[in-house]
Amino acid sequence: TREKRRKVIGRVHERIRNKRHNFAHQESRKMVNRHGFIAVEKLDVKDMEKNRRLAKSIADVAWSLFRHCLEYKAEEAGIGFKAVDPDYTSQDCSACGHREKKALSQRVHHCKVCGYKTDRDHNAAINILTLGLQRQAD
Repeated sequence: TREKRRKVIGRVHERIRNKRHNFAHQESRKMVNRHGFIAVEKLDVKDMEKNRRLAKSIADVAWSLFRHCLEYKAEEAGIGFKAVDPDYTSQDCSACGHREKKALSQRVHHCKVCGYKTDRDHNAAINILTLGLQRQAD
């Protein structure tokens, strides 16, 4: 019957939600246990969800839930946590600070000033950590 199907679907959705929550809690705990400081991008998830192409995938991975878990677990453990503005983090060289515009399709950061070469996301992660540590010191 229709009611039976509705209950089955409800249980499936509940299991998915439980797995998502469990994953967020386990991974955030691992990060907090491994690191003495955590810096993340300050993302406006609500605005990003307005993009119809991104909305479903953003909601599906529950970015806000994961960030919330990271933040409160870091606070409980007494380690630093900062959310920083992600502007220019993938364009600035993490070695020398030179800013160079690049297309999103360009996946390798190669600084023309100092010659530093690394994955674009790795470069951005270093910049986010550096900004977070600076903000923590302020």
